[in-house]
Amino acid sequence: MENNEEKDQETTGGESCGCGGDCSCREPKNEDIVMELEKKLEECQKQSEEYLNGWKRARADYLNFRNEEADRAAVLGSLVREEAAVQILPLLDNFNLVESKLPENLKNDANVAGIIQLKSQLLDLLKTYGVEEIKSLDQKFNPNLHEVVQEVEAKDRESGTVIEEIKKGYNINGRLLRPAKVKIAK
Repeated sequence: MENNEEKDQETTGGESCGCGGDCSCREPKNEDIVMELEKKLEECQKQSEEYLNGWKRARADYLNFRNEEADRAAVLGSLVREEAAVQILPLLDNFNLVESKLPENLKNDANVAGIIQLKSQLLDLLKTYGVEEIKSLDQKFNPNLHEVVQEVEAKDRESGTVIEEIKKGYNINGRLLRPAKVKIAK
């Protein structure tokens, strides 16, 4: 019997369980193992779900950031085009002035035609930026599009009608870039 007790003490770390013989009372039962594994599986599933949700949030944040940056780049590009257009308009004004003051004998000159071609190229460039000329002549005065320079007596025109355009006005992508400076009928 002493042998069994010694054996029992060796297998259990020196403590005797009192069952005498091969001790299986300290071994975990199948039910305990299954419960422990189910608990670990549930923890792993929760952790996996947390990781997946975190990944989904991070991906959504990235996509939102990318879209916001694309919008910012588009706005910045629009502002740059608008500023470039504003700086080109005085050149175009000068071309319009030169063209309007040309004497008849020079209008068919090849050199003058080249200068007028430059004006046409500037207009084409501005169109690529989304710039459009405001049609003002013979239109009813619109304070959103026109700036009155002078009111003139005109019996053959209705009061408030634009009778002369001093400086052309322009829109860019549907927004006012520069109002037209006009004379209107009293």
